[in-house]
Amino acid sequence: MKKILYVAAECMPFAATGGLGDVIGSLPAALKGIYGKAADIRVALPLYRAVDTSFREVLSKEAAFTVRLSWRNQSCSVWSLRREGILYYFIDNGYYFDRQDIYGYPDDGERFAFFSMAVLDMLEHVDFWPDILHAHDWQGALAVLYRFLLYGRRAEYDGIKTIFTIHNIEYQGRFSLPMLEDVFALSPIHTDLLGWKEEINLMQGAMILADQITTVSPTYAAEILTPAFGHGLDQILREHTAKLSGILNGIDYVYYDPADSAVSLSYTKETIYRKRENKLALQNSLGLPTSENVPLFSVISRLVGHKGCDLLCAAARRLLAEQDAQLIILGTGEAQYEACFRELEKSFPEKMRALILYDRDLSKKIYAASDFFIMPSISEPCGLSQMIACRYGAIPIVRETGGLADSIKNFQTENGRIQGCGLVFQNDHADALYEKIAEALDIYRNTTLYRQMAIQSMEQDFSWNASAGIYAALYQRLCSPQKG
Repeated sequence: MKKILYVAAECMPFAATGGLGDVIGSLPAALKGIYGKAADIRVALPLYRAVDTSFREVLSKEAAFTVRLSWRNQSCSVWSLRREGILYYFIDNGYYFDRQDIYGYPDDGERFAFFSMAVLDMLEHVDFWPDILHAHDWQGALAVLYRFLLYGRRAEYDGIKTIFTIHNIEYQGRFSLPMLEDVFALSPIHTDLLGWKEEINLMQGAMILADQITTVSPTYAAEILTPAFGHGLDQILREHTAKLSGILNGIDYVYYDPADSAVSLSYTKETIYRKRENKLALQNSLGLPTSENVPLFSVISRLVGHKGCDLLCAAARRLLAEQDAQLIILGTGEAQYEACFRELEKSFPEKMRALILYDRDLSKKIYAASDFFIMPSISEPCGLSQMIACRYGAIPIVRETGGLADSIKNFQTENGRIQGCGLVFQNDHADALYEKIAEALDIYRNTTLYRQMAIQSMEQDFSWNASAGIYAALYQRLCSPQKG
């Protein structure tokens, strides 16, 4: 039986802020679907305050012990919950995790060092020795580092293979050098491994030590080998290309389903005409003029620079000033972009809504109501929103980068048949985005063509079916005996 442990800071439906939580919430289940009883798959994550009472009430206590983190001795309890064949471990320490938010605290380095150390300590207490420890992003990087640097001499740990997945290389876990010993419980001899521009870089160390490195799309795997996208780690990655691969994420087709009750009127590709009722319902709820004939564009995103918000601010102003169209933006982020979109709403109150908040349930209603979905990222490791938009028949308008390039191909007609599932532009300026928006408006005016394209988008398979199989093959290669 293959034994796999995922180590991550987020996991749907327990606690999540974005794509990482979606992936950890769906990839293990997809792999369980492939392996069945031939695999024991488990997930470790912190027990945050955000974990709902409905889950807390059914947790089982697995262990209680003390975690030694440098000079600190911190208590730890481990709770578990089995769901859809996956066993979830929740690492509990109120001091570190009973907080309003998941991230954003000055002691985040210490919090996730404790988490990683606790996961390694937990294995002995629950008597689970995985074949593969699959850690994600910088918050899980120390699990890989501790496996090799602190626990590797023990036979039970020495047999554990490790995979480190980069979800976004911009967020690397960089801390001051004194934290190496004082917080991370590592020795000065490890400075060369983790040292980076007078700092500690946890992602760098995990990339060097992990048996395999993955990232979340093939194009992004190639991009991060370059200085433009590598954010200072491209040289390290070029030295380790033999163990680097890009595997496109999928989405949870059960959670994201236009046929479920989360939208105003459920529909399928066969009943896609019902989208107009979802549009009317959303327009009404947001106080926009109700009209099924006005094209509705939407954006659901973190409002930050690399998501293309500068392009969006400029193109949106032109769209609203020149065209009979509506725009809805849902998300939070940098103050300058939040202010830009709020100002646009004030300038165009009959056409625009800036919803500066995070609301997963509302996002489904927006996808279901939208005719087009805009995602003009400057860089995008994978992106899930463009896949979700296709699932709901909202035609995506994307910039060709990272996972957007791998998932969305530009519409074209070949031998009388429509190919592709979206509208794609390349240049990173607002005029290129607006040209595609104008093309979208032309398509929308051709009712038959628009419906064909929307159905074409819905017919794309962005489930985990293919990608989970690639992960399974990677696990198999990693665990297979090496021939001398």
